[in-house]
Amino acid sequence: MSGRLELSLTILSFLLVLLTTYFLKKGRIPEKYALLWYSFSILILVISFFPGIFTILANILGFQLLSNMVLVLLVGILFLLTMSLTIMIAGQKKKTTLLIQEVSILNERLRKYEGSKK
Repeated sequence: MSGRLELSLTILSFLLVLLTTYFLKKGRIPEKYALLWYSFSILILVISFFPGIFTILANILGFQLLSNMVLVLLVGILFLLTMSLTIMIAGQKKKTTLLIQEVSILNERLRKYEGSKK
């Protein structure tokens, strides 16, 4: 790996940490997702300092080209991220439905209470 690429990856890693910290302080992302982005940043930093790790891993896993392994790894990460977001959305839908039901029950009780008060 060239020196420029190593430097670029190091800078990218630090920018990712700064951006994640900024969004975390502003309350735009919760802590559990910030940990995910910090983990990606650490992974990028490790790759920039020890570029041979991926080459060795690609050889062990049977990839002929390092770029093929990186592509498969990125697609896998995107798949897991999509699955995680799908689970989150499903959970939010359940919570929204429950809240709608509770508000409807409370509105009905309020109407009955106001009707009995007259």
